[in-house]
Amino acid sequence: MKAVMKREMKNYLKQPFFWIGVLIVFAGVFQTLGPYLKISYVTSDEEIAAMRERTQSYDDYVPEADTFDGYIPASEEERRAVWEQKIYETLVSGFELEPSEAEAVVEKVHEMEVSEACAYLEETFQWGYVIYDYTDAAYRRATKEEINAYLDSQMERKPFSYYFSRKFADFAGLWMGFFAAIVLAALFWQDTRKHTYELLHTKPVRAGSYVMGKTAGGFGVCLLTLAILNVGFWALCRIAMRSSGFEVRIQDFLYATCVYILPNMLMIVCVYGVISLLFKNPLPAVPFLLLYIVYSNMGRRNEEGVFGYYGRPLAIMVRFPGPFFDTTPPPMVIQNQCFLLLASAVLILACVQLWKRRRT
Repeated sequence: MKAVMKREMKNYLKQPFFWIGVLIVFAGVFQTLGPYLKISYVTSDEEIAAMRERTQSYDDYVPEADTFDGYIPASEEERRAVWEQKIYETLVSGFELEPSEAEAVVEKVHEMEVSEACAYLEETFQWGYVIYDYTDAAYRRATKEEINAYLDSQMERKPFSYYFSRKFADFAGLWMGFFAAIVLAALFWQDTRKHTYELLHTKPVRAGSYVMGKTAGGFGVCLLTLAILNVGFWALCRIAMRSSGFEVRIQDFLYATCVYILPNMLMIVCVYGVISLLFKNPLPAVPFLLLYIVYSNMGRRNEEGVFGYYGRPLAIMVRFPGPFFDTTPPPMVIQNQCFLLLASAVLILACVQLWKRRRT
């Protein structure tokens, strides 16, 4: 097993295409995460003016924005006020109610919970998806003092690296998925060629040792790439946050990588193993894995009809959409990652059986 694993890793390390792939992944993740490295306290009115000029096409209330855009989460009272104003305007202009009638409806809605008010408006006016006007007012423009106070409150809760590591897991996991789907095609390429495949089955190597060695070799390649990404972005965070004094911990990056990315990489390696041994060719695994990534990255609507990313069974992507300080893992994500580990173990056993059958 160790000999097979070492051979595979050495084969990758001496190939230029592997290192080119690592550079592409690093550059792609950096391009996406770069703006988050600029998060800091606002020290002058000129910075606020620059933010507003950059986001002049935005409304005062928007469904999603970040602190580097000059926005902070709106309070419940602010969201309700904006929402009820939009309800009033729509009732007058869209449903052609008299202003007094629209005011009466808004007063009635004001006493209800959001879900109850949505059900009432849908039943009374056949007004579907009125919840969108509420979600569209989630963030508001802020002053310099409000942004700095908001940053203080978030840093008191968790260190900067806690939030950054989630965005890192999001985009590094996405790039690594495509990286592994393409680069790992070479893992079984030589071994599944006709003469090599037949020769391997005459060697006194156990099926378990061979399959585990190949799996460990492919997983080790992904692990090495992620180690480079972890160290690189941890160092970038340390440098970028030096002036702000925000805390940056390497353990936040390691936790996010181990929980949200590594099980996905193991699953990709195991899928390659099964398809390569089943078809005696690793290439059919490439389109399958690309479709698997698309499936894992698809959003859906929740019970309230709001579209978003809520995770899918056995997904090999863990996404953290939303503003920097408001990311949350998809529901059941820990259970799903455990299922991936279990499924990977099943696929490894399937690979062993396939290898044994080919030998006989």
